[in-house]
Amino acid sequence: MENENPLYRARPVSFVRRGSRLQGRRQRLWDNYADRYVIDVPRDTGATSIDPGFRFDAEQEFGRDAPLVIEIGTGLGEALAAGAVAHPDKDFLGIEVYRPGIASLLGHVTQANASNVRAVLANAPDVLETMLPEESVSEAWMFFPDPWHKKRHHKRRLVQPYFVDLVARVLQPGGIWRLATDWQEYAEHMLEVTDASDRFTNPNDGYARRFEGRTLTSFEKKAKQAGRDIFDIELVRR
Repeated sequence: MENENPLYRARPVSFVRRGSRLQGRRQRLWDNYADRYVIDVPRDTGATSIDPGFRFDAEQEFGRDAPLVIEIGTGLGEALAAGAVAHPDKDFLGIEVYRPGIASLLGHVTQANASNVRAVLANAPDVLETMLPEESVSEAWMFFPDPWHKKRHHKRRLVQPYFVDLVARVLQPGGIWRLATDWQEYAEHMLEVTDASDRFTNPNDGYARRFEGRTLTSFEKKAKQAGRDIFDIELVRR
């Protein structure tokens, strides 16, 4: 169980508490491939925290100098794996706190034999604040984060002013931050928060067309079947 240090919970974290037990195929995927694809990071105050002294060296990890794309919240890994297959010239880092989700990602990655993917089991703000060097990322994806749709839970939403600054910290000037949600009120919140920041510009002055590089995941299919619209936002780091 995570250490409930009040300082660790002072800001929204990129997860809700859920089971992390692996079974069957996912356990086998983890046993066989985690050592290769999942970054072993030193922890700080919690099970998904990162020691502030740890730095990720993408060139050393991937053995080459290539643009780095990160996905904040990989879910079941469909989008990240598809992006890695479509762009072998880029390296991809998935940030996820749900162990079964990373195990699922390992399944997609190994099936596609994609060597340009790594994952880290960690809270996204920790990764953005200390683990990733400044201006080391060319593109950041954040697709369908928890909307916390009840008004009393809005403070738990990850897209807040401090988080915008963290994403800006790791993105290179001209780097792109892509967001998508199936919850209109959260989409409006995202625009409001990011428009107030001087770290990004919105070339579409509002919502963007669907990002063609985002594969149609099972989650997005369910959202469409339920009649929910999808809202894309594209931001450029100043």
